[in-house]
Amino acid sequence: MVGATDQANAPDSELLERLKAGDEEAFETIVDRYSAQTYRVARTITGNPQDAEEVVQDVFMTVFRKIASFEGRSAFSTWLYRIAVNAAMMKVRGKQEKQERTEEDLERWLPVFDARAQHAHPVGAWSANPEEAVLQRERREVLRNELATLPTEYRTVVALRDLQGLSSEEAAEILGISPAAVKSRLHRARLALRGKLAAHLEEKS
Repeated sequence: MVGATDQANAPDSELLERLKAGDEEAFETIVDRYSAQTYRVARTITGNPQDAEEVVQDVFMTVFRKIASFEGRSAFSTWLYRIAVNAAMMKVRGKQEKQERTEEDLERWLPVFDARAQHAHPVGAWSANPEEAVLQRERREVLRNELATLPTEYRTVVALRDLQGLSSEEAAEILGISPAAVKSRLHRARLALRGKLAAHLEEKS
């Protein structure tokens, strides 16, 4: 019999083998290990805590039902995040169809370039003041709210790259797009968020 401490410290591969053999405690350990990360991804994509909780439940039920189909060709986390992204995007699409929710146009928040292909207005680095200010509780909430207005494909990239810390290659594998496309979407999303945050800070000053 495996102790609770040993179970908690077991590598994913061991837990997955136990789960395939019907070990429910292994499943509980996997849920404990990945539920917070899965929730962050779902929360960012759906923009709604209740929807995110429902997505997390759906994700782990899918894992439980389909674990036999996981062949280990990629990391378990990659497989899990792919399920989470698909479930969250389905949730968003379903609500858009019911409520006719429209996502904000990204272009209005992107930098404007002049005839010399230079920024028409000064643009600071992504890590400059707007992001630093977001570290405060109020500004973090602003960032979350503004992030929810971005198109779903941009929110998803931000969730995987900036919140989960995945590489462009890992995010690309999860989303089924190229690493270059991931980098492009992430760059545009960061620029748009920076524009939104800068506008908010100006309003507050």
